[in-house]
Amino acid sequence: QVQLVESGGGWVQPGGSLRLSCAASGFTFNNYAMSWYRQAPGKERELVAVIGSTEGSTNYADSVKGRFTISRNIAKNTVYLQMNSLKPEDTAVYYCKASYLFSQYWGQGTQVTVSS
Repeated sequence: QVQLVESGGGWVQPGGSLRLSCAASGFTFNNYAMSWYRQAPGKERELVAVIGSTEGSTNYADSVKGRFTISRNIAKNTVYLQMNSLKPEDTAVYYCKASYLFSQYWGQGTQVTVSS
């Protein structure tokens, strides 16, 4: 059965860092583009970063460019989101998503809170 399990969320002060992980199972990880989304209270879910299946190309929302880095470890079937220089406006539930043709899977989300 397909599973995407996020971890690494928590509370951090402004300027701090967190690394989110998303462990995938139940599908051919190499075939899927992987992405991170986030949803803040009262706001729509938005794309944060995406990484291609094999070529590893990446793309980021303007709001996180230069601060966040998405990467994947094919041997571990895991995608990461390194988040640096965090701001209070980065506070949200962060979701992992796998996409391939007409298939997509979502994780359950992990909370990230940035406050002093």
